Amino acid sequence: MTKYNVKTTASKGTSLWGETMQRIWKNPGAKVGIIMLLIMVTACISASVLAPYGVNEMDLKNMYSTPGLRHICGTDGMGRDVFSRLLYGGRYSLALGLCAAVFGSVIGIVIGSIAGYFGGKAETLIMRLMDIWSSLPSILLCILISAALGSGFFNTVLALSVGNVPVGVRLIRGQILSERSKEYLEAAESINCSKFSIMFRHLLPNVVSPVIVDATMGIGMTITMAAALSYIGLGVQPPTPEWGAMLADARTHILNYPHLIMFPGLFIAFTVLAINLIGDGLRDAMDPKLRK
Repeated sequence: MTKYNVKTTASKGTSLWGETMQRIWKNPGAKVGIIMLLIMVTACISASVLAPYGVNEMDLKNMYSTPGLRHICGTDGMGRDVFSRLLYGGRYSLALGLCAAVFGSVIGIVIGSIAGYFGGKAETLIMRLMDIWSSLPSILLCILISAALGSGFFNTVLALSVGNVPVGVRLIRGQILSERSKEYLEAAESINCSKFSIMFRHLLPNVVSPVIVDATMGIGMTITMAAALSYIGLGVQPPTPEWGAMLADARTHILNYPHLIMFPGLFIAFTVLAINLIGDGLRDAMDPKLRK
């Protein structure tokens, strides 16, 4: 009986985070996505070790070389090894996607919490602003902000994060409206907890799950949009080896040297697929209807 009680207590003591991780790992698609993303992240972090050549090291005798034993992904118009540049470029692309998704989600959480908890005129004003914000295409906002602020890593992150804000605001507001009348919030108010403490210490941890899932799914889209900005010359600029910038450099050689555009495109597709698989698994794992 003692052993049974200890086992039951340990099971009940499992945290929500631990339970979510177990559910994700049991999801075959999410497991594949995690492995794929770990491979990509590890390869990019270890670029200085894995890359056979320097990021801007030129081999003028082998310009536009096709994939072979010496250059497994070929070389570009300056004789730079494409595979080495892809590994180094992954650092920028992955960082852009992650930072923009997190930054946009944090802003959305703060604004949505204010709208959902306080309600009234503040909620009306915020939601009408979100309606106007959402009426503009995300890619158009990114282009306008990038054109106004100029290129660069921080400016690109700011431009990419703008499109994630309205979705996060609506998700958090909707969740808070459904939680606002719960007894634990009334108990917190009865002991004179500050509104800031109630919102961000008691209420937010119970409603943030949909935003986490949305932010995870949004990383892949943000990476794609970052590549699009670089492709039209408004994102990270050459000679920085970002995947979108590599696509932009190769667009005039797509017929004669297809490997220059094929390999960056494959790296982007591989990464976005892995993140989407993880996002699907995270959504299923954090769905209250699926928890026993």
